[in-house]
Amino acid sequence: MRFSVVVPAYNEAASLPATLDSLRRQDLDGGFEVIVVDNGSRDATAAVAAAHGARVVVEPVRGVCNARQTGVDAAHGEIVVSTDADTTHPADWLRRIDRRFQTHPEAVAVAGPCRYADPPWWGKVFPAIGFGVVGSAARLLGRPSYVTATNLAFRRTGFVGYDTTLTQGGDEVDLLRRLVLSGQVVWDAGNVVDTSSRRFRLGLVHTVVVSYGYYYVLSTLVNRLARRRVIGVAPAIRPSNTSG
Repeated sequence: MRFSVVVPAYNEAASLPATLDSLRRQDLDGGFEVIVVDNGSRDATAAVAAAHGARVVVEPVRGVCNARQTGVDAAHGEIVVSTDADTTHPADWLRRIDRRFQTHPEAVAVAGPCRYADPPWWGKVFPAIGFGVVGSAARLLGRPSYVTATNLAFRRTGFVGYDTTLTQGGDEVDLLRRLVLSGQVVWDAGNVVDTSSRRFRLGLVHTVVVSYGYYYVLSTLVNRLARRRVIGVAPAIRPSNTSG
């Protein structure tokens, strides 16, 4: 099997159908598997995933790095593709990733950007600027300066694994650091996925200071230095509530 798509999910019964439907519509030649990792959900996440044809595995320890690692461990494909349970994908998403691996046989990973569905104005501007910088770094340095875990594929051979002492950021910043030590990371700026803007619902200040400043940047630094979880998992934001 060429690809295993790993989707971590915590209370994602409402978002999963659109995500899995977009994966079912992929125009990739050849088969691929979709693995939904139920990360301790209290809703019908596992049942919804199974009803849509995904293979469900369970990771009871909360944390996206734990969930993604469990998905990798369960994967049969030679290439693992990381995405999220609130993301939809164009029909040629996997085919474009496959083409990049074929044209860059030395690459250990292929990454692309995301855009947010119906975001506030700043939710359009800041990511556009940020991914523009990432693309510029890829052209100048030969590798991106950042990857989003909702649009990332890597070869299982030689994969160093996720640092499961980390929470937010561990599946992006830390994983990129590990991947570039193994080989080339290719950036495909045109292979864009659409993800939920629900993380912006609490406003610009909360997003910058709490979501990204505390739970992303600070937790990555502190937990990595401490080699354990000093700062835990951020509260989940769902359409019906702000606490998960």
